[in-house]
Amino acid sequence: MIQLDNVFKFYRTERHTKVVLDHVSMIFDTTHSYGLLGVNGAGKSTTLRLISGTELPNSGTVRRSVRVSWPLGFAGGFHPQMSGRENVHFVARIYGADVRKTDDFVEEFSELGDYLEAPVKTYSSGMMARLGFAMSMAIEFDVYLIDEVTAVGDARFQKRCQEAFAQRRKNSGLILVSHSMQTIADYCDRGGVLVDGRLIMFDNVGKAIETYNRLNQ
Repeated sequence: MIQLDNVFKFYRTERHTKVVLDHVSMIFDTTHSYGLLGVNGAGKSTTLRLISGTELPNSGTVRRSVRVSWPLGFAGGFHPQMSGRENVHFVARIYGADVRKTDDFVEEFSELGDYLEAPVKTYSSGMMARLGFAMSMAIEFDVYLIDEVTAVGDARFQKRCQEAFAQRRKNSGLILVSHSMQTIADYCDRGGVLVDGRLIMFDNVGKAIETYNRLNQ
């Protein structure tokens, strides 16, 4: 279970204050897969980071009784000065995973070779995506958070990613952000629409998509 208890999150700029979540309280039943919908700038990615714990609310509490991944599209957790391998070891220790097994999995899956010894700051966006996805698959979570389903690498590597993720999803929940309504419909059975700081939840993902489309006509 993931519970948001009166969560308030805002960003202040020179011109105005942007409220992402306006004292939102809700529960994600992690036996289900959720799609989060909202226009650009609504705060979908921020909401995922709040759920994962990589970002904190201004007030309120996020409670997790399950192991939750970091957002799969989020590379901000890697230390740029450390090598890829050092980052792998660091993350494995944080999550209490077996360091050697995690290292072996990432090395084999990412196919980065000697680049694992190079500082992450020297990586291309594609290399960073490979490292991030391999790390996400190396550690088993109860719930996976995905910020857009991105194509990583060539067709062969993309197929490996899809197969690995399908295997993980058999025993895990999912919270997915995507601009593709078809992707949301394919992966999720429940949905939420983020609008003006409110998170409107639906037990049927089709109803969530219908509401999102109606609000944005």
